[in-house]
Amino acid sequence: MLKKRVLQSFFICLTVFTLWYLDGVFCIKSEHGINQARGLYYQPRNTIDVVMMGSSHVHCDIDTGLLWNEQGIASYDYSAAEQPLWCTYYYLREFCKYQKPKVVVLDLYSPARFKDDYQYTWLNQNLNGMRFSFNKLGMIVDSVEPRKISGIFPDFITYHGRVDTLKAEDFLYPFTVRKKMLTFKGFTPYLKREPQEEPVIDETASVGVTVKSEIFLTKIIEYTQENDIELFLVVTPYITSSEDEKVYNRLKEIAEYYGVQFNSTNYDYSEIGLDFEKDFNDESHLNYWGAYKFTHYLGEELKRRYDIPDRRGQKGYESWQRNFEEIAEYVKENT
Repeated sequence: MLKKRVLQSFFICLTVFTLWYLDGVFCIKSEHGINQARGLYYQPRNTIDVVMMGSSHVHCDIDTGLLWNEQGIASYDYSAAEQPLWCTYYYLREFCKYQKPKVVVLDLYSPARFKDDYQYTWLNQNLNGMRFSFNKLGMIVDSVEPRKISGIFPDFITYHGRVDTLKAEDFLYPFTVRKKMLTFKGFTPYLKREPQEEPVIDETASVGVTVKSEIFLTKIIEYTQENDIELFLVVTPYITSSEDEKVYNRLKEIAEYYGVQFNSTNYDYSEIGLDFEKDFNDESHLNYWGAYKFTHYLGEELKRRYDIPDRRGQKGYESWQRNFEEIAEYVKENT
């Protein structure tokens, strides 16, 4: 009888281990959003003071290592490509299960540029990194039409066919992910230089926010206010358009109504010091050098507007120093 129970326990443990291992091997590893969401679960609890949320403008433009090195800000880029506000809302709720941020910096690019109530192009990047939870289920319900859920959930459906693309590091990933994710704070520097033409901004109309985006922006605002979290709405620098600016004008009105701070940094190119010949990766994203300038500017703004502690030298924050060093090493090796 005892031998039978031991064998049963062994095979149960073996089955659980096998499923865990295979999921780690086959899961998609991507810094377009999946790693940013997955990395949350490996951060020391209640250490992140400032979380940056929104689209790829966040994890391409805001250098967490520099915020640490210059200001001692323990920050994290918790974002994904083309993330709509309904995904951001559930990301925020999930984030606050593990952290107690003092400030949420919310990028507003997606509600300006993408108008559909269901945005599928980068949806897997927004979904796959989050663990199964009520927040994930809520995000799926609000992000996917019922007839399409079977092609999205569970996550394994989206990556079970990766056999032909697996690399050696995939087989080691289940055992190395914790160490990698601990020092990863979301920032993914781009190293291309693509000259851009500086936009002229003179739009005064206020229109263009979809009903769904406005509903979920309101939910985000109310959630932060109910939980005593400061919310800072921002537009990061990019080659904006007249149509986008109409939306930002409306979003600014909403921010003013709720008493939320708002800053469209497309009006601050000179103050940031951006060079349109050298500081852009493409028309939508800054490169590493542009991100350096913008992050320096943002760090000064955050310190001026909010009471954020300097964590340098404090026990439990060693991974932020390592994040700064890893970013510097990556740039040095690839330029």
